[in-house]
Amino acid sequence: MLISFIVPAHDEEQLLPATLASIDAAARTLGLAYEVVVVDDASTDRTAEIARAHGAQVCSVSLRQISAVRNAGARVAAGGRLFFVDADTLVTPQVIDRALRALDAGAVGGGAIVEFDRPVPLWARVVATVTIWVMRLTQFAAGCFVFCTREAFEAAGGFDETLFASEEIWFSRALKRQGRFVILDSVVTTSSRKAHMYSGLEVLRMTWPLFYRGLDALRDRRHLDLWYGKRR
Repeated sequence: MLISFIVPAHDEEQLLPATLASIDAAARTLGLAYEVVVVDDASTDRTAEIARAHGAQVCSVSLRQISAVRNAGARVAAGGRLFFVDADTLVTPQVIDRALRALDAGAVGGGAIVEFDRPVPLWARVVATVTIWVMRLTQFAAGCFVFCTREAFEAAGGFDETLFASEEIWFSRALKRQGRFVILDSVVTTSSRKAHMYSGLEVLRMTWPLFYRGLDALRDRRHLDLWYGKRR
């Protein structure tokens, strides 16, 4: 069965090469039939050029909404199994193999444990530890790595395009309604750049609306600079 790796990307020329190399290495190690779809979302750098140089199919959009970008990639992907991997995230043969084994065993989708690529400030370690603990307890996938069957994706209605952030939480919930959803013990490594680009006070200021506005804050990109700001 063809495996589709869908990589949303906006101005990711610096980190995208390593992500694509990790996908290629994992898929080839496992002997998979696979494709890589990079969804280039209004990039102003060499993101598309780099994706093509690595043999990826490029889907060009101008959406600036992560849920819609993920869905756009799924629409052009041909695979029966979908892996959504962020452009700053590294996968391994082990995590891909275990994900495929879980799907073979009847799971409809899942995620993995996430670690940072380098040390982060204390405030970020605390936030990350609590976040990862909550997500493991609730069995929600982190957005940087989500996998599912095509059938479950379609039945769940894809990612909720009314949301500009935390779409992976609601997608996890939708997949759970389709069947067994798993969080693997295997690890993916994601960039810690935001923990270095922003201070703890800045992060608190940017995320504070989420505490008193709830879902409404997630439906307005203007309040989500942590995800959509220009810093790279």
